[in-house]
Order: sequence, then C-alpha cells, then structure tokens
Amino acid sequence: MTKLFSNFKGDLFGGITAGIVALPLALAFGVSSGLGPSAGLYGAIFIGFFAAIFGGTSTQISGPTAPMTAVSMIVVAGIVAINDGNLEKALPAILTVFLLAGLMQVGLGLLGLGKYIKYIPYPVVSGFMTAIGVIILLTQILPSMGYYPKEDLEFVKGFKAEAEELILENILKEEAGEGILVLENFKETIGRAETISDIDIMEEAKTLAAKEASGVLGAIKVFPNALRNINWLEVLLALSTIIIIYGFKRITTTIPSTLVALLVVSGVAYGFGIDYRPIEKIPSGMPLPNFGIFTNFKLGSITPYIFTAFTLALLGAIDSLLTSVVADNMTKTKHQPNKELVGQGVGNSIAAIFGGIPGAGATIRTVVNINAGGKTKLSGMIAGLLLLVILLALGPVASQIPAAVLAGILVTVGIGVMDYKGLKAIPSLPKDLKIGPVKLSSEVMVMLIVLVLSTFWNLVYAVGIGLIIASLMFMKKMGDLTAERSNVKTLLKEKAWADEDDFPKELLEKVFIKHIKGPLFFGSTSDFQQLAKQIPSTASSVIIRMGRMQYMDQSGLYAMEDVLVELKRQNINVLFVNVLKQPRYMMERIDIIPDLIPKEHIFNSFNKCVAYVKNSTHSKK
Repeated sequence: MTKLFSNFKGDLFGGITAGIVALPLALAFGVSSGLGPSAGLYGAIFIGFFAAIFGGTSTQISGPTAPMTAVSMIVVAGIVAINDGNLEKALPAILTVFLLAGLMQVGLGLLGLGKYIKYIPYPVVSGFMTAIGVIILLTQILPSMGYYPKEDLEFVKGFKAEAEELILENILKEEAGEGILVLENFKETIGRAETISDIDIMEEAKTLAAKEASGVLGAIKVFPNALRNINWLEVLLALSTIIIIYGFKRITTTIPSTLVALLVVSGVAYGFGIDYRPIEKIPSGMPLPNFGIFTNFKLGSITPYIFTAFTLALLGAIDSLLTSVVADNMTKTKHQPNKELVGQGVGNSIAAIFGGIPGAGATIRTVVNINAGGKTKLSGMIAGLLLLVILLALGPVASQIPAAVLAGILVTVGIGVMDYKGLKAIPSLPKDLKIGPVKLSSEVMVMLIVLVLSTFWNLVYAVGIGLIIASLMFMKKMGDLTAERSNVKTLLKEKAWADEDDFPKELLEKVFIKHIKGPLFFGSTSDFQQLAKQIPSTASSVIIRMGRMQYMDQSGLYAMEDVLVELKRQNINVLFVNVLKQPRYMMERIDIIPDLIPKEHIFNSFNKCVAYVKNSTHSKK
C-alpha cells in the first residue's frame, strides 16, 4: 500500500491526463463498435481500473483501442444480423463473446504464454495494423458525410421485397415450431401475415439495408448514395475536428489535441444551436451488470465466434505487451508479461459483464501518463475513476456531442494506426520469392495478403492465414539455409574425408561411402533419397557415416527408411558408422534398428567398419 502511494502527486497528474486523453477515444470507439458511446466509456473505465490493479506493467493505461474495436465491430455486426437486427436481443451473446475473450487472456497468462507473443511475425502485425487503419477510414466516411443508410428511404425501399420474404420465412418457421401444417392450414399463415404492418416491413428493410452497407465493402457500395445525400453541415463538423486535431499539435502537445477538437467543435455546434446529429444518449448513473450474459446463455449463439474470441484475446495480448515494452524503455523498468495478460483478461471480463467493449494497453495513453509523472499502478486506477466521475457528472452533457465529431476523431485514429514503417520498407526488402516471372519479397507478400484479406474479407481469418503463410515461409527459408550447410549431398558430389585416403583400392568398386554432414530433415531429404538410384550394380556394400549428423526429423527418418528398404531389395549391405544419440533413438522407435540395420552392422569407428568389410569380403571369396 505504501508503495502504491509513493508517487501520489505524479500518479494523480498522470492518471488525470491519461483519462482526459482517453475520453474522446473511448466515446468514438464505442460508436465505431456498433454498441454506442456508453459501451466505449464503460470499457475504458473497467479495463483501465482493473488491468492497472492486476496487471504487470506499473504505468500501463488500458482501454478500448483501434485493433480491438475493429474486431469487436465484426462480432457486433455478425450477432446483431442473426438476431433480426435487434441489438438489445443480441447484446447478451455479444458480451458473452467479449467475456470469453477476457477469460482466454487470463488463461494465456496463467499458462505462462506471455513470453511467446513476441514470436508473431512482423509482416502479419504490420498488415493487420494497416488494415485496421483502412477499415476505420472507409467505414467512417459515411458518418463524416452525414449519411446513414437506414435513414435513406429510397435505399431502404429497395429491400422491401427481401424484408417481406424474410418475415414470411420467420412466420413459417414459427408455425413449424408449433407443429402447424402450413399447407393444410394456410389460413393461419395468412392470418399471421395480415398482422404484419408496413412499419414492421420497413423496420426489417432498414435492418437489411444497414447490413448491406456495413463493413468496408458495404461502405464502398453505398458511397454513391452518400454523395447524392451529402450533409454539408456534418462534413464541416468532421473536417473542423480533423483540422483542429492536426493543427493544434503544431501549437502544443501539452494539451491533447483530440480533446481540444472535441470541446471546441461540440461547444460551437451546441452553443450556436446548429441542427446537427448528436451521438446516442449516454445513460446516467452507475453502470449496471448485464446478467443476461448468464441467464440467456446459449452455447449455439457463441460457438461460431469462439475463434473470434481467441483472436480478440491474442490481439489484446499483443497490443498490451507491445505497449509494455514501450513503457519499459521509457521508465527503465521490466514488466511481467504473464501477469499483464491476467490483468488485461480480468479487466476485459469485468468490462464485458458491465456492457463495455474489450480493449488493451494503449500506447499513446501510457506515454502520456509516463510523461505527466505516472510511475505506479495508481495512475491507471485514477484514469479509470476519472472517466467514471465524468460519466456520472457529465453523461447528459456528453450526449450532446455531434456524431460527426467522433467520426472525425476516428478518421485521425485510422490514419495514425497504419504501419507506415512497414509500408515504407516495401521497396527495399530483398525479393527472395519468385512466382512465375515476378520476383517479390516473401515478407511483403505476407503483409499484403493480411492487409487485403483483413480489409475486404475477414480480420480473424486473415490473421490466421497470414500466420500460416509466414510460418511456412520461415520453415522454407530455414530449411534452405540448413540444407546449404548440412552437406547432405548426392553420391556423385561426395568428397573423401581425410581418414579415407587409405581405403583399399580393391574395394572401391564394391563398397561405396556416403557422408551425412548436418541434420537429415525435410529440407535435405531429396538429395539423400537419390542414394539408392546411384549405387551401381557392382556394389555389394554402402557405408553411411553419421558422426556429423546431430539431428534427424520425421521426414529424414522416413527418407532413411525408404533408402534402406530399396538397398536391401537390391541385396546391398548397409553399414552405419558413428550413429549419434538422437538419430539412433529415432531409428529405434520405428525398428530401422535392428530390422533393417542389425546392431552388428553399427560401428563406433570408420576403421572398425573397414576391417569388418575386409573380413566379410575375404570370407565370401
């Protein structure tokens, strides 16, 4: 406790400053996620407070971040869509997925996997981060123009026929569930259909329209509609926000430019009574737990999102631990990665129960905290408490913020989150991969694949595919490099070792010597497998010298077995020299030793092997 308050003044200033920086971002990320500004604020409060208490980085400030929000957006849109566009109905399942992600993070920490996060390849992270920026930019163009597809009646009317079809389908499903035979009692179906009003049909059409316009592809599809229905006032508010955010940084960085933009543009819009579109109303009072997570729990509703929850957990872990490294460099301290994961998991789990979106350690907010004097966990706790005070005292005021202002803030976040370092390196990276006539860098290819798939298809699958491709590329590179050094050569390229100069000349036509220098593994098996084909018909024995073969993998093991079986079929005797521990163990596991190579055909020295060959050749004579 004494240690917690050892830097009270610095932690107070650090926490307050970080909390102020977090406020506009929390509201903006909440809106972007699809759950509304209050969800972003709740996430910032609970993750910030509890991740600070239980985490392993003293100066870390946690809350909703761009990557976590982008994945959350997918979860929210997907579950709302299968719940007839009803957010209230979908909310328990959404929060259950967020809770699951938090619990997975706790599990990652308890299993001690924090130290392995650093092995995720940079091209995957780079492509993902740039995709996050592109997604945020493209999805915020519509609200920046004041265009909301659900409110465009001409666009919505195009979905009326599909809405009627869907409503009828739901009626038929309902009747089937009740055991009503529709074809025998079609009057019941007609009766139920007649209770459906035009308002119900339009609401369903609005849901379908919003689904069609969601995500990057949806935003691109309806962009022409947005241009025809552009609201110049909303554009002016968004542009003013963007200009102030970038312009105020040139004056001073002491005061967060995002907060200045939020206060100035919102104050002018509200003060002059401009007819703008405000954000969703932020509930006043203390956040309450959503017990629907537990009472309405259905495994089937979250099963399709288990992998997404794991991606959220993994992404939050990477995001947080990268920020922890930044904090370490600034404070000359050492964070505890596994404890940090537990803290982030606890924070995300509690935030989910109270209706907040998931988050992670936030680099900018952590840097602001450290620069303002924060040194202990108290700073993160104060940041969370400050946001709670703002919620309780200023909730109704915050509800008057223009939606276009938050869209403008998110545009700057999208621009800032892209990995320009990785993009700038594209021309200079070595072109080590040839696809047809085209040469390109394998790392650039991985980055571009993740970028394109994340932007236009699926963030979650894109990361998985990127990891698989990057791993395969790495395996190939390591295989090629090891194969170059391993000298597992074809028989035609073999060179005699020094102790073979005195090998009896009369045996040269009958006994062939094969050297294996380095590991026999998947990258070097092809050359070794040529051995059986290269032995002439005059041969009676092959000596395989293995004293420099330290390792054999499963590919090498079965390549060895194939060669030995073929040589045995040709009645060629095989002798091993200096078999090391690991390869011998592998060959004993599948009975190469002693079934194909009897123990009396394994020698500790080349001289003993030569003596055996001389004796056996002499005895045959």
